[in-house]
Amino acid sequence: MNEPRDTKVTRREFVGVAAAATAGFTILKPATVFGTQANSAVSLGLIGAGGRGTAVTRSFLQNSGAVLTAVADIFQDQLDRAKANLDSLNTKLGKPAIARTYKGVGACKELLAGKDIDAVYIATPPFFHPAQLEAALAAGKHVYLEKPVGVDVPGAKKIMALGEQAKTKKLSLAVGFQIRYASPYVLLEKRIREGQIGTMVSGETHYFASNINRPPFDDKSADERRLRNWIYEKTLSGDIIVEQNIHIIDVTNWLLGGRPVKAFCTNGRAGRTDPGDCSSHYSGVFTYPNDVHISFASTQYGKAAWGVGMQYYGTRGIAEARYDAPVRISGATNWEFPGLGKPEAVDQQAAVTGQFRGALDDADANKQAAFIGSIVTGKLLNEATQGAESTLAGILGRMSAQLGRELTWDEMLKSTEAYDPKINFAQFT
Repeated sequence: MNEPRDTKVTRREFVGVAAAATAGFTILKPATVFGTQANSAVSLGLIGAGGRGTAVTRSFLQNSGAVLTAVADIFQDQLDRAKANLDSLNTKLGKPAIARTYKGVGACKELLAGKDIDAVYIATPPFFHPAQLEAALAAGKHVYLEKPVGVDVPGAKKIMALGEQAKTKKLSLAVGFQIRYASPYVLLEKRIREGQIGTMVSGETHYFASNINRPPFDDKSADERRLRNWIYEKTLSGDIIVEQNIHIIDVTNWLLGGRPVKAFCTNGRAGRTDPGDCSSHYSGVFTYPNDVHISFASTQYGKAAWGVGMQYYGTRGIAEARYDAPVRISGATNWEFPGLGKPEAVDQQAAVTGQFRGALDDADANKQAAFIGSIVTGKLLNEATQGAESTLAGILGRMSAQLGRELTWDEMLKSTEAYDPKINFAQFT
C-alpha cells in the first residue's frame, strides 16, 4: 500500500524515533536518572581542552547529570580558558567546580589515574586517539572518543580491537559522530529504511568550508606551533577528508547501511596559505554495494561560504539532508522535518566547533545524554566498528587521491603506513 503523497511528523513519531537514536533506550531526564544526590552523578574527565572539547563538555554538563571532575591538556593557557568557561557554567547549573587540572604530555595518564572518574571525553588531535583510548580502557573508564578515531589504517584497526576490549570490560565506548542522533536525521533514516525513496541509485554530497583561522604563535617553537595548529597537519589530523568531511561520509554509511567498496578521488592544496600540508579540496566518487555511486566534494580554504549538504536519489524519490535546512523527502512521498526555517549564513569559526543552528540543534545533546544514560542504565554503547569504518572510508578517499587511481576497500585495508608527525612530545612537560 502506498503512503499518502504528503506526510507530516506526528508528536508521537518525533519523540519515539528521536529516542530510538540512543541505541535502543529512551533518554531520561537527568533528574530521573540521577535523582538529586550529587554523588549519584557520573564523574567525567576531559582530555583535550580546545574549542571543540570545551563546547562538547558544556553540552555534557547542560544535557546530562554528569559532573566534570578533571581536565587535562598539554598547554596551560588552554587549561585556564577551559576551566574558567566550564566552571562558570557549573555555577549556573549548581554543579561542583572542576576539582583538578593536569598539564603537559603526561596529563592524560595523570587524569586516568583518578579513581573518582567514571568516564572520559577524549578531544585531542586524532593522531593521539588510538593510544589514549587504549590507556582509558586499561584504566577502566567509559569513553566518549571524538572523531575521527585515528589518522591511518593501523590506528583504525586498533580501534576495532579496542572495541572488543571495551565489550569484555563492560565499558561504554561512543564515537563522536553525533549527527546520527539529530532528530531530523533519525526520522529521515527511518523513512529511507522503510523504502520511501525506493531502491538507492546514487547521491551527491558536499562539505564546503573556508579557511580555519588559527593564531600564528610566532613566539612558540616550531614543534609547538605545529601541535597547537594540528588542524593544518596531515599526520596529526588525517587531512580534511578524514578530520572534517568525515561527518558526511559517516552519514552516507549510515543511510546506505554499509561502507564503500571502492573510491576514486582527487585533491589539491591550491588556495591554502597556512604553513601546514593539508588539502584545500577533495573531489571524487565513492562506490557502495549494488553499484551505488555517491559523488563527494569538499573545500577548506579562503573565505567561501560554509555549507554542508547531501542528496540521495532512489527509484521512488529523493532524500535531502543539510546541516541547516531542509531535511526532507520528495517524490512518491513528500515529507519535510518541520521548524528548521531557511538556510542562514554561518561564520566559519562557529561552524568548526558546531555552534550553528539548524538540523543538528539537538544532535550533541542527544548523543551526550545517550552516552551518560548508557553508563547509568548498564545498556552499554559500543561504536568502535562504526567509528572505525567511517574513518577508514575517509582514508580510502585520501589514499585514492594520493595514488591518483581508483582504490578498493580491500586494497586500502592492507596499508601498514603509520603516520608519524616526528615531534618530540617529551618536550611538553
